[in-house]
Amino acid sequence: MTIKELELKANSIRKAIVNMIYNAKGGHLGTSLSEVDILTYLFFSCMNIDPESPKKEERDRFILSKGHGSEGLYCTLQARGYFPEEWIDHYMDHSNPLTIHPTNKVPGIEVCTGALGHGLSIAAGIALSAKLNEKNYKCFALTGDGELQEGSNWEAAMFASQKKLDNFVWIIDYNKLQLFKSVEDTVSLEPIRGKLESFGFDVHEVDGNDMTGIHNTFSSIDFTCGKPHAVIAHTTKGKGISYAENVAAWHHKIPNTQEWEQAIKELNNARV
Repeated sequence: MTIKELELKANSIRKAIVNMIYNAKGGHLGTSLSEVDILTYLFFSCMNIDPESPKKEERDRFILSKGHGSEGLYCTLQARGYFPEEWIDHYMDHSNPLTIHPTNKVPGIEVCTGALGHGLSIAAGIALSAKLNEKNYKCFALTGDGELQEGSNWEAAMFASQKKLDNFVWIIDYNKLQLFKSVEDTVSLEPIRGKLESFGFDVHEVDGNDMTGIHNTFSSIDFTCGKPHAVIAHTTKGKGISYAENVAAWHHKIPNTQEWEQAIKELNNARV
């Protein structure tokens, strides 16, 4: 897909997220919107995947460690053809496979996530398995920024560096807000690039809501360098909806009818 096509796809996924959360009266709007451009690029342009054969051995693996961003992942997977649109329409219904956090009962989802700090360790183990079994697949893991206040992430980082997992990409959705307030005012991550480099990672930084930058960044990764990779994606929480952007309350706030109408109008009028 071209950059323009990817941008249009990301915009349509944003609309699906807003509709999904509004209809279900539940979910995490802000964090799902911040990750959309990254997910769109991975699933529509970057990863070796096949929605018609979601368990094929040589597929690239993706782990959403920040499981509260499930709506973004579900809408991306549906747009990519992993399951029917009616699942989105019935999100959080008791008979529907789509639950509040990702479950591997859903095609395209490798492991159940939601308990923060677990996904990166699982992803590093998957990457090591590929190395040990001489497989060519890569493993991508997306964590939140507040999630990095969990120490298990740094244990996984040490492990990935020690094992020289250059088939492993750790993406940080660095929107700088968490549940109630800023990451900086809770437990600061800075200097985050220096920390990652000191752990032995090949580090990249990018505007995580700019598709051209995302493409250039992931295209430049050297998967033969003998180091695991980290992409610090500077994103905007609530990206695409003016009243939700950079507002911590929209981590899990549900739009009312007026807010929903405004959000859809803004996305319909977005310049992409």
